Amino acid sequence: MAPICIAALRQTAPEKVTVVLEGGEELKTTLNVVTDLRLYAGRELDSEELSALRAAASRARTRARALELLSRRAMSEKELYDKLVQKGEDEHAAAETVAWLVQNRLLDDESYAAAVARHYAARGYGAGRIRQELQRRGLDRALWDAAMGQAQTGHDKLDRLIAARLKDPEDRDQVRKVTAALYRRGFGWDEIREALARFRAEPEDDMS
Repeated sequence: MAPICIAALRQTAPEKVTVVLEGGEELKTTLNVVTDLRLYAGRELDSEELSALRAAASRARTRARALELLSRRAMSEKELYDKLVQKGEDEHAAAETVAWLVQNRLLDDESYAAAVARHYAARGYGAGRIRQELQRRGLDRALWDAAMGQAQTGHDKLDRLIAARLKDPEDRDQVRKVTAALYRRGFGWDEIREALARFRAEPEDDMS
């Protein structure tokens, strides 16, 4: 293949550059790539150099997009990979970017799992709901126990939820509604029964 000339370099942001090739092809990349590959308008690229440029541009673009996504909210490795692919990034580039972020400690599923568990426990959800959230976010089951250990799902939170909802422990309809609400929040049947007993209320049916 005959060499292809770089027609122009357009800086679109402080760290972003578009490389325009003869024929009209445009490659969005970063200033670091331009510097590392010694790119300049008028330079001719052979097939190997062009392939290297395309790979570097894809890698830099995917990394920049990943960092932008993580700046908005924390994610698991799987969430970030799925989001990158959804945004149109190549699957290989997305996987490589996730691995790069993990290697540089910018992505940590263990810490993220613990943060998710603490967040939902603080909002008054039980262990069942917290496990659902960990699964939904693509976090490995091997991380669940450690994350749950850091979540505060003690009696105090459950008691506060009951105290806010149960005005009459002898009102069977009210007890039934409170029981269902707690079950939906992910609390286990034994937890609910023991908690209601502290309020001298007795649930009618096993919700499990």
